[in-house]
Amino acid sequence: MSAPIGGQAVLEGVMMRGPNVWSVAVRKPDGEIADVNREVTSALAKHRWMRLPVIRGVVALGEALSIGFRALSISANYAAQEESDEGEPSAEISRGQMFFAFAIAIGFVLVLFKVGPALITDRLPVGDGAWFVIVEGMIRVTIFVAYLSLISLLPDLRRVFQYHAAEHKAINAYESGDRLEPSIVQRYSLIHVRCGTAFLLYVMVVAIFVFAFFGRPAWYWLVITRILLLPVIAGIAYEIIRFAGKHPQNPVLRTMLYPGLLLQRLTTREPTLDQVEVSIHALKEVLRIEGRDTPGTESIVGGDDGREPVEIMA
Repeated sequence: MSAPIGGQAVLEGVMMRGPNVWSVAVRKPDGEIADVNREVTSALAKHRWMRLPVIRGVVALGEALSIGFRALSISANYAAQEESDEGEPSAEISRGQMFFAFAIAIGFVLVLFKVGPALITDRLPVGDGAWFVIVEGMIRVTIFVAYLSLISLLPDLRRVFQYHAAEHKAINAYESGDRLEPSIVQRYSLIHVRCGTAFLLYVMVVAIFVFAFFGRPAWYWLVITRILLLPVIAGIAYEIIRFAGKHPQNPVLRTMLYPGLLLQRLTTREPTLDQVEVSIHALKEVLRIEGRDTPGTESIVGGDDGREPVEIMA
C-alpha cells in the first residue's frame, strides 16, 4: 500500500508531504505557480522506539509543525514577491524565529484551550470527579468551536480556507485513484478524515477521559496536569486519526468521527479551479520525487514505518 499524503494550506498555496519529501506550491502575484521541494529528515526513520504507539504521534506532530512553519515562511515570501535573483524565496524561517513561533503558538493553544477552560471550570460550583471533567470538556469544546466560527468570518482567511479545501480534494482524488486534473479533482469532497481540524476536536474529547483519572485537584495541579499531559493526549488522538485514515469508508468509524468531519465545514470553503490547480501541482511534485507517478501506484520508497503525516491547517 502506498504511504499516505498529508498537507497544509499556506498563503496563496498548498504544502503537500510524503514520507520522504514535502513540496509547497504557491500562486505568485504574476499568476505563475512556484514550487519549493525539501527532503523530510524524520527521527521516526532513525529510531525504532519512536515508532511505538502514542510516542510516534508526538514526534510526527512536532515534525509537522516544523515543516508547516517553514512552508508558511516560503509562501509568505512568494506572496510578497520577496525573491532572490534565482527565483527562490529570499529566506526560510530561521531556527530562532521557528522557536519563537513555536513558543507563541503553543502558548496560545495552552492558555485558550487547555489551562483557560480548566481554571474557568474551577471557578464554577460543580462537583468533583467525573462531573468536573465533563463540564471542563464541554467548556473547552465550546471555546474551540466559537473560535473557529469567529475566524471563519474573517475575509482574509477565506482564501486560506479555500486552499485548505483544495488540499483535501486533491488528496481525496489521489486516494481514489482518479486523474489529477482540476476539473476532475474539483468534484471530490472538501472533507477528509485525517484533517487537522478534526484532530484538534479528537484531542479535546480524549482529554476528558484522560483527565477523569485526576478528578479535581488543587488549581496549581490542575494547570500542571493540563500542560504535561498534552503530549500523551495528542499521541492518543493521533492513533485515532491514523486508524481512521486506514479505514476511511468504515460506516461505524465514520459515524463516531462525524462531529470532526462536520467541524471541517468551518475551516474549508469551495475552491476555484485555479486553487485546485495549485494543490495538484504540489501533490504531483511529491509523487514525482517519491516515484509515485500515477494515482494508486505503490511507492518505490518508504513504507509503513510510522511516518504517516497528519494534516495541520495553517
